[in-house]
Amino acid sequence: MRLAREEKKGRFVAMVIIFVCLTAVFVFTLAKNQIIDGKTETASNTASVETTEVKATRGQIFDRNGNVIVGNRQGNDVVFNAAEFPEYSEQEERNKLIKSLIDLFEKNNVEWNDDMPIVLDANGNYQFAPDREKDIATMKSRDILRLNKYATADDCMNELIERYKLESYSKSDARKIASVCYEMKINNFNSANPYTFATDVSDLVASVIKENSLFYKGVDVQIANYREYTDGTLAPHIIGVTGVISAEEYAELKNDGYGMDDIVGKTGIEQLYEKQLKGKNGKKIVTTALDGTQTVVTEGLENGDNVFLTIDAGLQKVTQDALADKINSLDSANKGGGAAVVMNCKTGEILAIATYPSYDLNSYYKDYDKLVKDANSPLYNRALLSTYAPGSTAKVSTAIGILEEGVADENSTIECTGTYKYGLVCNNNPDITTIDMRTAIQDSCNIYFYHFGGELLGIEKMNMYREMLGLGQPTGIELYENTGVLDSPSYRASIGQKWQTGFSLQSAIGQAGNLFTPLQLCNYVSTIANGGTRYSAHIIKSVYSADNSTLIEEKEPEVVCETGFKKKNVQIIKEGMRRVATVTLKGSFDDSVVEVACKTGTSTLEKTINGKKGIYTNGFLITFAPYDDPEICVALAVEGAYSGGSLAPIASSIYNYYYDNQVSIGEDNDVPEEEEEPTEYSELLR
Repeated sequence: MRLAREEKKGRFVAMVIIFVCLTAVFVFTLAKNQIIDGKTETASNTASVETTEVKATRGQIFDRNGNVIVGNRQGNDVVFNAAEFPEYSEQEERNKLIKSLIDLFEKNNVEWNDDMPIVLDANGNYQFAPDREKDIATMKSRDILRLNKYATADDCMNELIERYKLESYSKSDARKIASVCYEMKINNFNSANPYTFATDVSDLVASVIKENSLFYKGVDVQIANYREYTDGTLAPHIIGVTGVISAEEYAELKNDGYGMDDIVGKTGIEQLYEKQLKGKNGKKIVTTALDGTQTVVTEGLENGDNVFLTIDAGLQKVTQDALADKINSLDSANKGGGAAVVMNCKTGEILAIATYPSYDLNSYYKDYDKLVKDANSPLYNRALLSTYAPGSTAKVSTAIGILEEGVADENSTIECTGTYKYGLVCNNNPDITTIDMRTAIQDSCNIYFYHFGGELLGIEKMNMYREMLGLGQPTGIELYENTGVLDSPSYRASIGQKWQTGFSLQSAIGQAGNLFTPLQLCNYVSTIANGGTRYSAHIIKSVYSADNSTLIEEKEPEVVCETGFKKKNVQIIKEGMRRVATVTLKGSFDDSVVEVACKTGTSTLEKTINGKKGIYTNGFLITFAPYDDPEICVALAVEGAYSGGSLAPIASSIYNYYYDNQVSIGEDNDVPEEEEEPTEYSELLR
């Protein structure tokens, strides 16, 4: 019995082994036929497989209504491909090819990338380019030319001429060819890293290169995307510029898939939302069969996301034009620049933000040297970075502190005799002797605010309310901003000064050391207008996918501070500000389509022009409308304006455009389809 059981068990094991072996043979045969032989057959039918990088299309930037502010267009890049380009050992061939390209470009007045920090001066001598110290140090470094730090431009060029066999060329041609070879070197030109010789090349030059491809070995013309602006003068300080990635940027971004020839945002929204706008580059795989048929597959390509701003393009243009017109009307010896900010006081959304003087994004790089040297600093974002003594616009913040702390009420008065006991002169009408809160705001009475604000309220309480209102505080805007200065004993101590009693009096009327930005002034008046809620200022509305089908990010209104101001106290101040518009500035807002409330301000500064010192004034205006139910606020700062009241026409232009086009600006519009064209803004530009 035992032997029979063992015999049966042995037969069973043998059958299992045979079954497993047969199965293994079957699987192997199937795999060989389907996979191994299949690959061999596929390979035998393939003549070539070529893989090239495909650049992602950069995302677009829209205004709040879906009008394109920044789009894309296609152009030609001329790129050296190391696989076919003459090698370093064939330097003479390289030189002939590069010289021919340079001649072709110069003949057709087309620019090529010439960035070497050595130039020929008017006398035909080699000199280092100005303001290129870092690049010059790189050139002399051990990794490049291996020269000591005292090497001259001639020393560097002699080394380049010898290295690149340029002895037979003229000094001018040698410098040009050396520039290309040098840039190829520092950009690590190799089979995995092409070199871009020129960007945005004309179709004519591109066609010549293509037609002579046998001579221009390894020189390819590639289709590239370039930024295209509906209007290059529209909010350039906010939009920002793009440019070729720097060595420092590449070191930081290479792990995110960036190449050494990628375009990146350099300033503004382009820089702030770089990673969303950039997208991800992909690969185009072209498989060519023996019969010549091709299969094209694109892998990994993700075009950049689209960014929607809170600004309205039409309102932005009106604001810019009104600001520019005012500044250009000033006396040429006195005028400087200015800024204007328009905000929705119920959300903190920035509807327009303008700086003057300004520039055109279309010609930024072409005009850069001129822009940098301009004494009026057109590249400087005055709305976010310039800080000004706010003058009497600060009296509104003093007033709310006085009322909230019970230092005075709406019926408290003071005799305005023209002087105060500290000897500070009141600049108001001496015929007006009895001043209450509303009248003090209306007539901007210094005496009232010296007494109730500087002396009785005091600097600590005064600054507590100013902080609530956002003065001297970050506004929350996504871009870099100056936080300004809220003058105080602690601030004075930080700069080695002692706080004086008179500083409190001066601070109460907006003088002393207070320095605020135009954006802070707008956020401040916005908080008063809406009854005491300070919102975070923001300029990004939303981010959508490249085809606008998917919402990726949406900004909601963010409350920074609920001040808790008494409704009655805010109303008293609003009534005083309404009097400024209707009494103090009587007639200034007659053409406005809505009722306006405002507060003016001026500050003085000493300025030297052409060697002559003088006292000049800056003008400020903070305002909101409609008076009975405020929706938007405007803050204006103009250097050299003789008064804040003179800026009323700017505000009127802004309000009239906004309320004449309220439906398009006030409502949330549907996100446009990819092919939809802007309408209202385009009509405005006509």
